Amino acid sequence: MQKTILITGCSSGIGLDAAHGMRARGWRVFASCKQQRDCDRLRAQGFESPCIDYTDTASISSGLNEVLEATGGTLDALFNNGAHGLPGAVEDLPTEGLRQIFEANFFGWHELTRQVIPIMRSQGHGRIVQNSSVLGLVAYPWRGAYVATKYAIEGLTDTLRLELADTGIKVILIEPGPITSKIRENSIPFFERFINWQNSALRERYESSLLKRLYESSGPDRFELPASAVTTKLAHAVESKRPRPRYYVTTPTFIAGCLRRILSTRAIDRILAGV
Repeated sequence: MQKTILITGCSSGIGLDAAHGMRARGWRVFASCKQQRDCDRLRAQGFESPCIDYTDTASISSGLNEVLEATGGTLDALFNNGAHGLPGAVEDLPTEGLRQIFEANFFGWHELTRQVIPIMRSQGHGRIVQNSSVLGLVAYPWRGAYVATKYAIEGLTDTLRLELADTGIKVILIEPGPITSKIRENSIPFFERFINWQNSALRERYESSLLKRLYESSGPDRFELPASAVTTKLAHAVESKRPRPRYYVTTPTFIAGCLRRILSTRAIDRILAGV
């Protein structure tokens, strides 16, 4: 019987590659997007594409129901992936902005996962895969909002894995680093809405650093990998009989994991503060 997977955030980048890659491996893929126009585009490519907006509880329920109606009430795997950034210094980050990014990057994931767990319990098996980040392992200047959501996902996922250890449900983290995607471009509207950098005490640092990174594409990162590198890890996570609890993807992620094990917090701070 063909296995089924629901993937969120499929309009571009990691989600889009995962949708194509898993379909090529024989999976029935439900490639969800936040915007209806992106769902329509994917449907034109032959995908089943429910509209799921993590900030809208009603769309989470209706999107999942669409999947369950198509499968007869079952789902083999969920890949929580959709997320966005909100660059800026923590002192310039309004609480409203932090709340919004948590809705999209954390609370919505939790809501969808909670709705999926009873289905997987009933069928006796399932895989819940969370797309975290190297920034779920170490912090990074100017990325406090995104780092906070990924640290939260890491903790929630580790706890959920322990709680579901005696079930047939496997809970897995994927931790990419620099991956070819549109996350930089997609974060610009949130930056412009929430960060008043012109009146910041750090204005000169915005002008010399963050604004250039945000608005001026300098080409691929030194260690950047294509989104297919994440799809490879996802395939192992959902197809292996004994999936790993976490999968590192890029060189920076392996380095970050190593640094956390062998260096003090003070030493890691010295390294990352100058990045």
